[in-house]
Amino acid sequence: MHDALSGRAEPRPYTAAMADSPVPTLHAEPYRVRFDECGADGTLRTSTYLRYMQDVASAHSSMAGYTREWYREHGIFWVVRYLDLHVLGASGTGASVVVSTEVTGFRRIWARRRSEFHDPHGVLLAEADVDWVVTTEQGRPTRVPAEIVSRFPALLTKYTPGRLELPDPPESAFEVTRWAEPHELDPMAHVNNAAYIDQFEAALDGAGEGAMRTAFPRRYRIEYLAPAGPGVSLRWHVWPAGRAWAGRLRGDSGGELLRMVATTG
Repeated sequence: MHDALSGRAEPRPYTAAMADSPVPTLHAEPYRVRFDECGADGTLRTSTYLRYMQDVASAHSSMAGYTREWYREHGIFWVVRYLDLHVLGASGTGASVVVSTEVTGFRRIWARRRSEFHDPHGVLLAEADVDWVVTTEQGRPTRVPAEIVSRFPALLTKYTPGRLELPDPPESAFEVTRWAEPHELDPMAHVNNAAYIDQFEAALDGAGEGAMRTAFPRRYRIEYLAPAGPGVSLRWHVWPAGRAWAGRLRGDSGGELLRMVATTG
């Protein structure tokens, strides 16, 4: 699930001659921060980091020949299952951000990517680890193709995929219900992973904790449990949990779609 952003340079088009060529372990793309990617305080929205990260991962995959068309032809797709994002510094409209990606580990159905976000002077603005799962067209997890594993050498042969345990929301939790909007859907007709961050931060605003979304540093940990399609009712609960704020999201049937924890400092 990826969002195309006009601010980045286009990757080299894939050719058959590249099939056996080495794929750079680390790939980076420059982005120019657009006006609409920033919030009212003028800094880059938290969700935009994830949009950049998804896009640069897609570019890296395409360099090796694994384009969206390739995945469609083979009936498999990558979906995000866990995100650990640290936002360390601000970036605003017109600024340049260099976003890197590298595959750091594989498991049977999993792959882990790491991304870093630097300003033109090399200052680290944010960093993230993302766990992806490969699925069939029906949404069932399936084994990562051996050819992909061989094309992207990774240091980690064993690692524990991210998990996020949360208690049930307390009675005092702030609750808000909304619907999956058309502009939040990606080409797989699911609410994009980044859109959930915007929804969570809107719920924080409603709970009177809007300052968290502009604090530095801040950390967001998210476990994505199930996708949501167009028009699905989305019921958020957010509540304070010590120095953090927690969020749980349920869909029409009451099934859990997402768990999230945000901390500052």
